[in-house]
Amino acid sequence: MPDLPYPLWSPSPEPQLLASRDRATGEYVFPAVPDASPLASHHDIVPVTGTGTVYSYTVIHPSPKSGLTPYALGYVDFPGPVRIFGRLQGTSRPTIGQRYTAQPDAEFGYVFQAVLA
Repeated sequence: MPDLPYPLWSPSPEPQLLASRDRATGEYVFPAVPDASPLASHHDIVPVTGTGTVYSYTVIHPSPKSGLTPYALGYVDFPGPVRIFGRLQGTSRPTIGQRYTAQPDAEFGYVFQAVLA
């Protein structure tokens, strides 16, 4: 996983993606505000819980020379509310409103996995 200046996942047995919540406004920020930030004292680190729904997405079609297959990127809205951008996995083509959960990923740090049925 990438070395980051902020926590990405909770250390619990079932890791949860982490965001920051502004103490004054309740607004969520992703990724979490780093401890070294001047804004850190105004935020609490909180887990991104539950399932999210796709707000918007696009399908990327890499050049055939790359050898990569098409993949989807999108914004997923989680309770909080917090909107997070990332790779969408689990279906050949996502749909607006489809449900996803955040999952750890060694290459990207996190991905969104479709919740099927």
